[in-house]
Amino acid sequence: MRAFGQAQGGTRREDIRFLTGAGRYIADTLPEGALQAVFLRAPVAHGQITALEVEAARAIPGVVAVWTSADLAAAGVTGSVFGATLAGRDGEQGAAPRRPVLAEGVMRHVGEPVVMVVAEKRAAALDAIEAIMLEHEDLPVALDLAVGGPAIHAEAPGNLALDWDIGDDGATEAALTGAAHVTRIAVRQNRVTAASMEPRGAWADWTGDRLHFAFNGQGVWTMKRELARMLGLTPDAVRVTIPDVGGGFGMKVMVYPEHIAIAAAARALGRPVGWVPDRGESIASDNGARDLVSEAEMGFDTQGRITAYRVRSRFNLGAYNSQFGQNIQTALFSKVFTGVYAIPAAHLAVQGIYTNTTPVDAYRGAGRPEAITLIERCMDLAAREMGLSPFDLRARNFVAPDQFPHATPGGSVYDVGDFGRVLARARDLGDVAGFPARRAASAAAGRLRGLGLAFYIEAILGDDSETAAVDFLPDGRVRLYVGTQSNGQGHETVYARYLAGLTGLDEALIEVVQGDSDRIARGGGTGGSRSVTVQTTATHGMAEAMVAAFAGFLEGEIGAEPVGFDEGIFSAPGSNRRLTLAEAAALARARGRDDLLRHESRVKLPGRSFPNGAHLCEVEVDPETGALKLERYLAVDDFGNLVNPALAIGQVHGGVAQGFGQAVREEIVFDDEGQLLSGSFMDYALPRADELPFIGFESVPLPSVNNPLGMKGCGEAGTVGALAALSNAVLDALWSEGVRAVDMPLTPQRVWGWLQEARRRAA
Repeated sequence: MRAFGQAQGGTRREDIRFLTGAGRYIADTLPEGALQAVFLRAPVAHGQITALEVEAARAIPGVVAVWTSADLAAAGVTGSVFGATLAGRDGEQGAAPRRPVLAEGVMRHVGEPVVMVVAEKRAAALDAIEAIMLEHEDLPVALDLAVGGPAIHAEAPGNLALDWDIGDDGATEAALTGAAHVTRIAVRQNRVTAASMEPRGAWADWTGDRLHFAFNGQGVWTMKRELARMLGLTPDAVRVTIPDVGGGFGMKVMVYPEHIAIAAAARALGRPVGWVPDRGESIASDNGARDLVSEAEMGFDTQGRITAYRVRSRFNLGAYNSQFGQNIQTALFSKVFTGVYAIPAAHLAVQGIYTNTTPVDAYRGAGRPEAITLIERCMDLAAREMGLSPFDLRARNFVAPDQFPHATPGGSVYDVGDFGRVLARARDLGDVAGFPARRAASAAAGRLRGLGLAFYIEAILGDDSETAAVDFLPDGRVRLYVGTQSNGQGHETVYARYLAGLTGLDEALIEVVQGDSDRIARGGGTGGSRSVTVQTTATHGMAEAMVAAFAGFLEGEIGAEPVGFDEGIFSAPGSNRRLTLAEAAALARARGRDDLLRHESRVKLPGRSFPNGAHLCEVEVDPETGALKLERYLAVDDFGNLVNPALAIGQVHGGVAQGFGQAVREEIVFDDEGQLLSGSFMDYALPRADELPFIGFESVPLPSVNNPLGMKGCGEAGTVGALAALSNAVLDALWSEGVRAVDMPLTPQRVWGWLQEARRRAA
């Protein structure tokens, strides 16, 4: 079965309500009369609570309840907030220290929730927070990404959460020892925050013996499971819903302490409780991202072919495990840690470290940007050291088209690829031949111009199974139930349009239902660039079964067989009777065939897909101020078959913008005592629209063989490629001035400092 008509385009159907102010975000959906929750948060990075007096807060007019960890325990909430662990190189699971919902005796990072106040109005709750007396004894603060230092958890001696590796250490060491050339590089990945347009928020309502929990997340099923576990409820006693969501980027996947606390309060009080934080609270409490240091060694033979690649990383988990924290810089990093290159021997060794900072978890790309940034920075440096073109060095080391499927040292199996074709197209479109003239023009104007290249590959992650279901309603509308969750990507458009293209149903009559655990029994949510690939595959399978079922029914009605289906029309040889799917559904209803009015299918992909592409950019640097200007940006991507090219381009643009933010502007900063110094948008510098040029995009597709539609995900690709491309461009601009190393963020102050240091060395 195929979708007929042209590839999807046009406007997004959900934009009408978003642009007219009709979107319904979490703050818009609070139940009438909902109480307001506010949290007193830890003022220090590490402290023993010596006194906690809340009676004055309870006496504030309008305050309904004040909850400490002891109050939660009295209500039966004694579990640890969910955080996954991973088996290390010794076969034992990584450390699993308890993470309380509210701090129990010890505060381990600034912003950790200590007390929850629930009041009729937010103002009263804020007054009550001011009336709480919290006294503490300072404890030594651990901030270094190194084993040792002040202890945070007894379960993790030396603050080592995990010691993990993959690959062949012995073969890698031998190949490096015998290499004709070895390039070594150290790369630091700055800590960032997702800074989604809509901060995290949630509300909970207890009615009868059932909990309704709404939050602005990326899937309902993990939350349903964890609320049931933490509150001692059966799964049937929990309903989780998600309204419109103003951005997630991985940060909103997780179950956070605040979610459990307000659910417990709603159950105890018998009234709805809402929590809608401000921006400062979000920056202090949202999971951070990236925050690692890596050292890489890459060996080459005399022909410039890679013989070995070794990586040593230490990554920050923050004060506690979060949902994926131990997996990000280990299992997920390893999926693509050798990039697009045929590397015979490789080894990755990683240590996860606890520090007295906010937990660190997934953010757009989740391990893949970090891996690609490292190897692409290493490839650029190797080309310089060996006097080779960065284009030619990459091309001679690509996995060749006839080497697929390709098993990597990290355990992935790339299904297809033609990396040389993609790179050649990028080189032509990016007018690399004209770069020397552009560099000369910049130099004449007193500017330093650099060209940056990165060739990325990433892996579609998350659940490789998904469900799709359709209900035909009496009024002619059709409900399509999906297991993913839009955070602003345009899912409603792509899913409805795809089903319409498959079946001939009127797109305007298709309602996409998502984010409701009562209406959709199972799903994988959104994350890891999985959504459109997995969900449309499920929809395709469901539509095939649905059409087959209706065709069988119509054979009896028409009195001829076989009944075929083409271009949205059922017909049979020797009969002039033709019915649309909508007409067939109406006929089935008239005949009492209710079994034909609902169809459901669950599919499992035969394998992952691996989007890839070349990013080229050019920057200008003012050597007197260090200010950087991004002049040109091009992404040439292999996303396989594109269902909706317009949405794919939008994802690339957004991903590149977030990559630019991390590479050039953004950084979460703590001082030596663990105090957050970048706790507002006055100090945390997001990219601005006027800093970005038009971002060029071209699709050079090679369909994946790991799903029937030949698709590859595109949601995170822009970020995966941008970090290395921008870093390489800046180093290229500064190389002639004697600068030999750069690290993100590439702020004017840092760029200026590198230039000054190079001049001092040369003097």
